Amino acid sequence: MSDLTLVIGNKNYSSWSLRPWLVLRCSGIPFREIRVPLYRPESAPALADLSPSGLVPVLHDGDVRIWDSLAICEYLHERFPEHRLWPDDMRARAVARSVSAEMHAGFSGLRQAMCMNVRGQFPDQGRTPQSLRDIDRVLSIWTDCRARFGSGGGFLFGRFGIADAMYAPVVLRFQTYAVALSGAALDYANAVLALPALGEWVAAARAESERIEKFDLYG
Repeated sequence: MSDLTLVIGNKNYSSWSLRPWLVLRCSGIPFREIRVPLYRPESAPALADLSPSGLVPVLHDGDVRIWDSLAICEYLHERFPEHRLWPDDMRARAVARSVSAEMHAGFSGLRQAMCMNVRGQFPDQGRTPQSLRDIDRVLSIWTDCRARFGSGGGFLFGRFGIADAMYAPVVLRFQTYAVALSGAALDYANAVLALPALGEWVAAARAESERIEKFDLYG
């Protein structure tokens, strides 16, 4: 029995919180959730007691603290190897880590123009030259990974794994901003949206009452 606690932010806005949360929930790994609404006067003092960086997400495992989304996912892969969160094949695993790291470090145009906002509906907003380039790159990654490694299931590398968790917030962004999808990219987005765990997150996000103005760019 694991003794894990995941500290997250607002489910409507916190894409980084969603990633390790989705890995845990889809894997069936038991954990306790602490939600700290962000950008409020009490947020920083609360996070100071929970996170070494003062940011979310952070995973507590006994006296161990891990405070970065991708680092948390890597830790879960090592802590629970039976869940096979990275692909088994070395070449596929290298690509999965590469596309996950690319999402972790890049796509600033998409992040800035199309903030995650699960409750929002902003068709055709957020189209900047930078965000459009990022969208093209995301679709290229999805199509390539599905073609090369996806034969074992509906996800980027067949079965659900860390790479899919890294791109799940982008799937939600594409819904919010009505980004047109087709072919393999559409099939992949639908597979992610069909995850019961993601449906649980979306329902909770829509039930939240907090509004963070800096992430409500278009309304």
